[in-house]
Amino acid sequence: MTVSNNPTRKRTLRDYSMAFKLGVVERVEKGEMTYKQAQKQFGIQGRSTVLVWLRKHGRLDWSKPFQHLLMLRSKETPAEKIKRLERELAEEKLRNQILNGMVDIMDKEYGTG
Repeated sequence: MTVSNNPTRKRTLRDYSMAFKLGVVERVEKGEMTYKQAQKQFGIQGRSTVLVWLRKHGRLDWSKPFQHLLMLRSKETPAEKIKRLERELAEEKLRNQILNGMVDIMDKEYGTG
């Protein structure tokens, strides 16, 4: 699909071919550009159109798009990644202990099984 130089032309979702959508999705997932940059470069007017394409056709989980931006921008060293993962594991263990404590309290007070 060619990019129009006429910024006043309104587009609809039907204007974009599947090949165009998949090309945009691929470029964003490779990290060549953010979804907002793709929107601007290709003249896509909808604020969430590219994000919808990413969620529908992408290979990554785009339910939280800002996490992907952070991961694409930061190049973690293996040591940094290990520290981050250990920190996340400790947080999840604490969360698990809290939830198990809540279940125990529910069992005692309400006799649930």
